[in-house]
Amino acid sequence: MPTILVIDDEPDIREVMRFALESAEFRVLEAGHADEARKLLASDEPDLILLDWMLPGRSGLELAQQLKQNPRTRALPIIMISARGEEEDRVKGLDTGADDYIAKPFSPREMIARTKAVLRRAKPNTEPSDEIEINGLRIDNVSHRVSADGRPVEVAPTEYRLLHFFMTHADRAFSRSQLLDQVWGDQVYVEERTVDVHVRRLRKALEPTSHDRLLQTVRGVGYRFSDKA
Repeated sequence: MPTILVIDDEPDIREVMRFALESAEFRVLEAGHADEARKLLASDEPDLILLDWMLPGRSGLELAQQLKQNPRTRALPIIMISARGEEEDRVKGLDTGADDYIAKPFSPREMIARTKAVLRRAKPNTEPSDEIEINGLRIDNVSHRVSADGRPVEVAPTEYRLLHFFMTHADRAFSRSQLLDQVWGDQVYVEERTVDVHVRRLRKALEPTSHDRLLQTVRGVGYRFSDKA
């Protein structure tokens, strides 16, 4: 039974979310502010966090940034929840490391659908396959590791799936909608702008080894992974 940590300072909203999540057979932990959430995380390991943007004291945005900087919680999926529904706010939330964004007010059905979709995407692919190597960059789908010139590269679950798709389809240009279909599957709630956010994260992860240049922007189309100029 997956465990979901709900972080929201409004008890009524937490109650609605808990009821919907437990009805969908999730185990639910609750926190009303960032410090309470950090104490829970020290003793429990949820599978996903539903995090409200506007929290008393330290904001949800700050907490998300801290969790993504901590090696222990870096890979923990986060869905940001906020009444700030403008595109700029959604992109800002995703840029902090959040895996998805829900604008208030939202329906319990939407919350459950997004939660399940992010959990599916975050689940490592453990099916055996050969290692793939391009210009010193290697991805091992059995051990779920990435390395560059023999040095380990830390990538989050979604960026791993994106990199694996690119490396198994090298030298081909893909539009954002094609990448959504292939990497995110049938998750209808994810916007095309999300692809840009995860491409930036992947480039940042590869930047120290100079392999970020392999991930090329194709003007008017989308992206391509290639060791050719």
